[in-house]
Amino acid sequence: MGFLEQFKIWVLISCLILQSGDGFYLPGSYPHKYEGGESLYVKVNSLTSIDTEIPYSYYSLPFCKPLEGIKDSAENLGELLMGDRIENSPYKFKMYTNESDVFLCRSDPLTGDDFKMLTKRIDEMYQVNLILENLPAIRYTKKEGYYLRWTGYPVGIKVQDMYYVFNHLKFKVLVHKYEEPNVARVMGTGDVPEVIPNRVNGGSDVPGYMVVGFEVVPCSFQHDPNLVKNMKMYEKYQAGINCDPTTVAMAVKEGQPLVFTYEVSFEESDIKWPSRWDAYLKMEGAKVHWFSILNSVMVITFLAGIVLVIFLRTVRRDLTRYEELDKEAQAQMNEELSGWKLVVGDVFRAPTNAKLLCIMVGNGVQILGMAVVTILFAALGFMSPASRGTLITGMLFIYLVLGIAAGYVAVRMWRTISCGVITGWVSVSWRAACFFPGIAFLILTVLNFLLWGSHSTGAIPISLFVVLLLLWFCISVPLTLIGGYLGAKAPHIEYPVRTNQIPREVPAQKYPSWLLVLGAGTLPFGTLFIELFFIMSSIWMGRVYYVFGFTFIVLILLVVVCAEVSLVLTYMHLCVEDWRWWWKSFFASGSVAIYIFLYSINYLIFDLKNLSGPVSATLYLGYSLFMVLAIMLATGTVGFLSSFWFVHYLFSSVKLD
Repeated sequence: MGFLEQFKIWVLISCLILQSGDGFYLPGSYPHKYEGGESLYVKVNSLTSIDTEIPYSYYSLPFCKPLEGIKDSAENLGELLMGDRIENSPYKFKMYTNESDVFLCRSDPLTGDDFKMLTKRIDEMYQVNLILENLPAIRYTKKEGYYLRWTGYPVGIKVQDMYYVFNHLKFKVLVHKYEEPNVARVMGTGDVPEVIPNRVNGGSDVPGYMVVGFEVVPCSFQHDPNLVKNMKMYEKYQAGINCDPTTVAMAVKEGQPLVFTYEVSFEESDIKWPSRWDAYLKMEGAKVHWFSILNSVMVITFLAGIVLVIFLRTVRRDLTRYEELDKEAQAQMNEELSGWKLVVGDVFRAPTNAKLLCIMVGNGVQILGMAVVTILFAALGFMSPASRGTLITGMLFIYLVLGIAAGYVAVRMWRTISCGVITGWVSVSWRAACFFPGIAFLILTVLNFLLWGSHSTGAIPISLFVVLLLLWFCISVPLTLIGGYLGAKAPHIEYPVRTNQIPREVPAQKYPSWLLVLGAGTLPFGTLFIELFFIMSSIWMGRVYYVFGFTFIVLILLVVVCAEVSLVLTYMHLCVEDWRWWWKSFFASGSVAIYIFLYSINYLIFDLKNLSGPVSATLYLGYSLFMVLAIMLATGTVGFLSSFWFVHYLFSSVKLD
């Protein structure tokens, strides 16, 4: 078989796989067929609260434990970093078999410590997070005629100084009949059926079902502890249980045991497998997202107009006038030059702390590349919410690989500033490999000590710390050094004009230049602050965020705005004969990080006003500082590189002696 025929077959196979079934299945979300009566096992994740942002293990409270013992599910790097601890639970069902009044367990009498811990978790509004077939349990509540969706259910509730625990769970499992995908039936003639087997007769005749929904209604029901004293797990509770979510009855009292029961019903649904996450990912406020993008486009258009005026009206006009003069007139004009033309002998003078600038630009390229690739893959559906932790794991992997870009850019920029000097590239590469990761490691270590002190599942285990260090020094550092080597071998960028030996004095300015630099960050912030609210709500309020298409558009618009802002500000500085544009161009766009941090503080005060305790506030501010640092490096790099290109283009277009 020729290469062309093989290629055609593989293209046809790919198309059929994508079209088979009812839709395109995201990675990590392939359907599982369950036959009637087959066992389904519910898993538990960490207890979470938007009041503390500190996750705890499910079994840190006196809940029922499975007969086979507590077992951790296999977790990826992203899940561990996010604080997820998925474990088995005693809740188990039989496919399409309704069960009611199932006894689970009777706890030991609550000790003083158990009572304090349970009531504290109720006060802090902790939620229990259950998972069935990778679907989180969803709860619906009605408020003012509208139904609100929540993932998980509260541990308990406080009513008139009494604490009540939700000890009876009413589950509803939505199922859809399994449809055997038949690929070969749509095939044509030829030898293709030899490549793809026909599965018409290969499927089972036994009806199967797929889990497409998982709902829970928590109830507080007063059981008789003496009635269940000798009962075993999964036996039927003798007295009938009426699950009424509007009333509470099971009070939490020191020295008294708790009794836990559940019931489950199955309901056939029209929801198909590819659509089962729609209940969690329903995009609310789409108009607000579009308004955010429209707002950003207007800012970009305004800035683009200014840039166009600078290029076409000012710069082009000056260059055209200059080139039309003869040599004598040019010499005379050189003596009467003003504005940016006067700094021709200083505009490429090496800035202070040039090595640090190159290192920060290299790290910025790495972070920006990671953000673009990750959000693009997420927007295309390759990082499904069904695969927990995939987003964080993907970000980390992409960041490690892009170490080669960080080393290359940092060293090549260093060689350009030092006019081709090749010595010192190893030092620049090494520092580029350690600058941002070192700061991040320091912040995360301090925050981790706080989580360890709180006995939270959000604390990174020592073993994972070792893994992160190995990834850093065994993958990121070598790749950054390789990138530095390539940057050292690449030709440096030649300056179009010579630099004078004696620096030109910068004339006194009416307004301090740092004021313009700080003010410039408001424009990039204006392009993203609306989308920032949704992202912050996803991180800190436990809401699912999956509109990465909008995020990718906003990211592209942010890059364009940062480039335009920095370019305009650099031109303004050169026009007032201030040739110290290097750092100013970086912070002109990088100053957006200051406004994002101020917005984070505003969000803490007004949206997370229930956040309790100094530990929770410190964690919030620490993670916000980490995020803001990354944003500053990425946006600052965009501004610096665009300004560098602009200055190089501007002074390469005219010859001034």
